[in-house]
Amino acid sequence: MIIKAASSDERPLEVWGYQPCLWKMILVGIGAVCTGGLLLLLLYWLPEWGVKGTCTHTSVRDAHTLLLRSTDEFKQWFRAKVHVMLAPGRKPFDSLDLKPKAQLGNGEHGIGSISDRMLPPCQIHYFTHHSTKYYWNDVIQNFEFYKGLEDVKVSCASIHSDHSSGLSKTLQEYRALFFGENEIAVRVPSIFILLIKEVLNPFYIFQLFSVILWSAEDYYYYATAIVLMSVISIATSLYTIKKQYVMLHDMVAAHSVLRVSVCRGNKDIEQAMSTELVPGDVILIPANGMIMPCDAVLTHGTCIVNESMLTGESVPVTKTSLPSSGEEAASSYDMEEHKRHTLFCGTQVIQTRFYAGELVKAVVVRTGFSTEKGQLVRSILYPKPTDFKLYHDAYLFLLCLVGVAGIGFIYTIILSIMNKVPAKTIIIESLDIVTITVPPALPAAMTAGIVYAQRRLKRVGIFCISPQRINMCGQLNLVCFDKTGTLTEDGLDLWGIQRAEDGRFSTPESEVAEESLVNSTFVACMATCHSLTKIEGELSGDPLDLKMFNATGWILEEPTEEETALHNPIMPTVVRPPKHTVPEANQNNPLTQKMSCEIGIVRQFPFSSALQRMSVVVRRLGEKHMDAYLKGAPEVVASLCKQHTVPQSFTETLETYTRQGFRVIALAHRQLESKLSWHKVQSLSRDLIETNMDFLGLIIMQNKIKEETAGVLQELRQANIRTLMVTGDNMLTAISVARDCGMVRSHEKVIIADAVPPKDLHPASITWRYTENPAQTIKDSQEEEEEKVCDRQVALQEQSYHFAVSGRSFAVITEHFPQLIQKLVLRATVCARMAPDQKTQLVEVLQSIDYTVGMCGDGANDCGALKRAHSGISLSELEASVASPFTSSTPNISCVPNLIREGRAALITSFCVFKFMALYSIIQYLSVTLLYSILSNLGDFQFLFIDIAIILIIAFTMSLNPAWKELVWRRPPSSLISGPLLCSVLTQIITCLVFQVLAFLLVRQQSWYETWTPQSDACNVSSSGLSLNVTSPHDHKNIKNYENTTLFYVSSFQYLAVAIVFSKGKPFRQPSYKNCETHSVLPTHGLIVRATLNLLVPSPCRSASSQIVCVPHDWRVTLVIIVIVNAAVSFMLEVANDRWGPSFLSWLFCRNNKPPTVRYMHLALELQDDADWPPKPSAVTFASDPQSHISNPL
Repeated sequence: MIIKAASSDERPLEVWGYQPCLWKMILVGIGAVCTGGLLLLLLYWLPEWGVKGTCTHTSVRDAHTLLLRSTDEFKQWFRAKVHVMLAPGRKPFDSLDLKPKAQLGNGEHGIGSISDRMLPPCQIHYFTHHSTKYYWNDVIQNFEFYKGLEDVKVSCASIHSDHSSGLSKTLQEYRALFFGENEIAVRVPSIFILLIKEVLNPFYIFQLFSVILWSAEDYYYYATAIVLMSVISIATSLYTIKKQYVMLHDMVAAHSVLRVSVCRGNKDIEQAMSTELVPGDVILIPANGMIMPCDAVLTHGTCIVNESMLTGESVPVTKTSLPSSGEEAASSYDMEEHKRHTLFCGTQVIQTRFYAGELVKAVVVRTGFSTEKGQLVRSILYPKPTDFKLYHDAYLFLLCLVGVAGIGFIYTIILSIMNKVPAKTIIIESLDIVTITVPPALPAAMTAGIVYAQRRLKRVGIFCISPQRINMCGQLNLVCFDKTGTLTEDGLDLWGIQRAEDGRFSTPESEVAEESLVNSTFVACMATCHSLTKIEGELSGDPLDLKMFNATGWILEEPTEEETALHNPIMPTVVRPPKHTVPEANQNNPLTQKMSCEIGIVRQFPFSSALQRMSVVVRRLGEKHMDAYLKGAPEVVASLCKQHTVPQSFTETLETYTRQGFRVIALAHRQLESKLSWHKVQSLSRDLIETNMDFLGLIIMQNKIKEETAGVLQELRQANIRTLMVTGDNMLTAISVARDCGMVRSHEKVIIADAVPPKDLHPASITWRYTENPAQTIKDSQEEEEEKVCDRQVALQEQSYHFAVSGRSFAVITEHFPQLIQKLVLRATVCARMAPDQKTQLVEVLQSIDYTVGMCGDGANDCGALKRAHSGISLSELEASVASPFTSSTPNISCVPNLIREGRAALITSFCVFKFMALYSIIQYLSVTLLYSILSNLGDFQFLFIDIAIILIIAFTMSLNPAWKELVWRRPPSSLISGPLLCSVLTQIITCLVFQVLAFLLVRQQSWYETWTPQSDACNVSSSGLSLNVTSPHDHKNIKNYENTTLFYVSSFQYLAVAIVFSKGKPFRQPSYKNCETHSVLPTHGLIVRATLNLLVPSPCRSASSQIVCVPHDWRVTLVIIVIVNAAVSFMLEVANDRWGPSFLSWLFCRNNKPPTVRYMHLALELQDDADWPPKPSAVTFASDPQSHISNPL
C-alpha cells in the first residue's frame, strides 16, 4: 500500500501492517540473552528486522505496528505505532450533530466534553511519522494526512462567505482533535538520550568490542588512548547536536505561544493562546503587527510583512485581502497561487491598514508542522540522506576491508591450531585481526577535511548549514543563475520613458520630474502604481518601485485616521508632487485650479508572478470618478489595452530596447465609471478592472551587469562547467544580458522555442525562432585564441547554438512534448519569464539527465530551486538563509568558483584520507599477519605509536591543504569504486606487501640472526657501553624479536610514504611543500626525521618504550635503503597510475569505444547524428504526432 507524502519535497511511503506475536518475542528475548544483547542492537539498527522478528503480518486496517519504507532511491525503513482516538466524527471538516447542552462540565475542553454532546463516538486509527499525523480513512482504505483548510477545496469566495465569521468553541475543540496544538514543537532531547543514541552507533559498538579485546590482551595503554579519543569524539558530537537542536528550538520559539484575538461567531471576540488555533479560526491582526503563529489568508485589510525568515529577501511585501468576487474568487484557494494574500507562519507583520474602522482579519489555513515554516523545520529535523556516490562507495570499501579481515580471521585460526596455541589465545588473536582491519579513526579523519573546508569557506564569506554538500560542490558541472540581483545589479537605473499619444510613440524622455509632466497621466501612474509603504518614516518596498517613484520626485504620505477624515471615503495612502513643481500656469488657470494633484490610492492589486502585472485604483482629490493604473510586462499590458491605443511600432520599439539589455515596463490607464463607490471597488475582481485600458507608454530601466559576472562565467566555462540563466525577466532582455556577460558568445545563434497550448481543435505546437546575431565586435588576438582553446575543450558540451525558452513555453513542452524536454534543456541557456516553481522543475529535469546542478540566486524567488539543487547558494544579505545550503555575504557570483574550488579540494581530501586510512589498515594487517606466523605480534606501545603519533597526526594534517587557486578543465572523480583509484590502492598494497615480506625474509637470513632472548646481543655492545637487552624481563607474548623490530621500522616508513604519495596537490589542492604556513607539511617531515633517527641512532629509552630490540648498524642501513626504495617505487607507481592508468585500464578491458554512462553526454552524442536537430528556422513541431513531427519552415 502507498501513502501520499506529507510535503512536495518527500516521496510517498510504502506501508505494511503487523501485529505483535508472543512466540516471536519470546524467541527474540532468548536470543538477546544468548548473544549478550547483540541481537537487540541488530534489531535496533535494522527496523524491518525488528518488526518482522517480533510481529506477524496483517492488514493495514487492523495493524498495531506499521512498517514504512520510502519510495525514493534510499529505501529507508521506519517503524510506527498505531494509536486509536475517540472522536464524534471521522474527518476534521465534517459537520457535527450536536446535542443541546447549556454548559460544559468544569469547563473542560477535551475529548470527554465533546463526546458528551455528540453521538456516536468513532474509533479513528492514526500514526505519527516525522511530526505528521496520518489518519485511517475507511472510504479510500488507506491512511491520509490533513494539511488544513485547503483539504476541502474551498473557493476564495466561500472563504469570505462561509469562513469569515469564525468557529464556535465546540467546532474548534473538535478540529483540535485532528490537528493538535498549533505548535512547531522542536523538542530538545536530554544529554542522556543523545548519548544513548550516539553510543549505539555501530562504529562505537565496534570500538567498545575492540577495547574489551585489547584489554584482554593487556594492551591497556592503547585501549585507554582509543577510549579517550572516543570520549572526545562523542562529547564533540553531543555538543554540536545539542547546539543545533537549541538553535532550531530558539528559531521557532518566537511564535510558539502568543495571545491572539479570535472571532467566535456572532461578532464575539475572545483572547486565546495561539496553540489553540485550528484551520478555520478567524484571528485579528493588531495594528502594530505581530509574528504570525500560523498560515492565514487575509479577508479584510492590508498588511506589510517581512518574510525574510522564509525567503531571505529583506524587502517588506504588501499583503492584500483575498478577492471576494469575480473570476479569481471562483477559483479554489491555493497557497502558492494566492501567496500575495497569505500571511505565513513565522513572518513578521510590521503594520496593518484598515478601512473605515474595519478590523484586519485573517482565516487560519494551516497550523503546526503543516505550515510553510513547519515544513521547513521538518526538512531540517528529518533531512533527506545525501545522495552522493562517495558515501555509498565508502561503505562498499569498508565491506571489502571486512572481507579481508575475514581471510585473516580464518588464517589466524588455522595457523594457531597448527601451532597448538591455547583456545583463549586463538579467540583473542583471531578477533584482534578484525579490529586491526577497520581503522577506529576513520570517521573522524573523513570529517576533518569537510570541517577545514567549511572554515575556509567562512573566511571568504560563504556560510554553510549542510557541510556534507561541500563534497558535492566538487562535482558540479552545471550552474543555474538568476539574473536580477545575481548576474546584474540589484538596483535598476531609470534610463528614460517613452510615452504613447494618439496611438504612436513620442520621442524618449530622460527626465520624469519636469514641470510639464506633473499633471500627466503617465507620471500619475508612476507615482501610484506600486506597493511602497513607509516604515518608521522611511520609504520601503520593491527596489524597482522605489527607483520608479523616486524618479517622479513625488511625496508619499500615509495619513492618520484624523487626517483622512477630509477624504470621502478613507484613503490609506496619498501621493502628491512637491508644491514647487506644480506649474504656475495651472495655478492661475481657473479650469485646473480646482483639480488637485493629490491622489489617494483606494485599492491595490499586488504584483503577481503568474499574471506579470500589478494595478491600483486611485482617486484624485476633487474628482468624482476613480482611475485604474496598470503596470507590468509590456506584452501583458498591451494585450489588456484597447488596440487603437497601442502604437503600431510597439513590437519593434520593445525589441529595440530589450536587445540592448534594457528592462522595459509598460503602463496603462483607465477611467472608471463615476457611479463606482469605495465599497464597490473593494469587492471588484482585478479582471474587471484590468481590461479595456489605454496604453500610456514604456518605462526603460537599465540593469547593469555586475563587474565580476563576465570574468566568473568565463572561468566556469574554461573549467568545463556549463552555465544557464533562469530569470523572471523578458526573453529578449535575458538573451541580451546572456550575450553581454559571455554566457552566449557573439558568433553563436540563439533559438527561441515558442510553444503554445492546444486551442480550438489545434494541437499544441512549438515554433522555433532564430534570433538575429548582433554585430560582432572586433576582438584582440589573445581573446580569440583563448576562445578557440576553450571551444576545443568543450566541443561535446557546447555547440554553436543555444535554446531560449519562456516559462509559458516550458509548461507547454513539459505537458505536451515530454519526449523533447530533455533534448531542449541539454542546450538551453536562457530561461525567461520563469515562475518560482518552474525554476524548481527545471533543476529536476537537469538532474534527471545526470547533471550535478548548482543554483545561485538572490533568495527571493529561488527558494525551491536552491533547496532542490545539489548545491544551492543564496546571495542574500542574511548571514545564513534556511532556504539554501550555502549563503554568501558577497553580493556577486564570485562566490561560485570559490565554492567549487573548495568542494573539489574537500572531495580530493576525502579520497586521499580514505585511501590512506585503508592502506594504514592493510599495512598493519600485513605486519600482524606476518608476525602471527612466528607466534608474535606488535606491542602495546608500538600500536600506540603507530595509531597516535603517526596515523592521527597525518590523517588530520593532510586535510589542511587549501584549494588550488584556479579551476581546471577536469573534475575530480566521484567514486571510490573506480578503475584508476582501485588500481592505485592495489598497487600500493602489493608494494607494501613485497617490501614487508622482503624485510621479513632478509632478516632471517642474516648471519647474526637467532631466536631472540633477553641475553641476545646482536649489536656487539662493549662492556663499557649500554646494553639494550640485558635487563629486559621475560617476554611472554614474544613481542621482542628481530622480525618485530624490522617490520615495525619498515611499516612505520610505509605509513609516511603512502601519506606523501596520496596527499595530492595540483590541480585541485595546494601542494604540501608550498603550504608551510598551514603547518600541513611540518608534522609529516617531523615524523620522518624522528623515525630515521630512531632507526639509525637507537636510544635505550626509546627502544625499551617501543619494545624493539637492538640490531646491527649494517642492518639498520639496509633497512634505510629498503624504505627509500619502497618510497620511490610507491611514488613512481602513483605517478604512472595518474598519467597512464585510465587509458591503460580502458585498453585492457576494451572500453575505449564504450558510450558515456552519463545521460546528458549520451544524449549529446545521439543529437550529433540527428540531421533534424536543431530544428530549422521557423519550423513548427506539433504535439499530435507521437514522434513530434516537425513541419517544413513557414
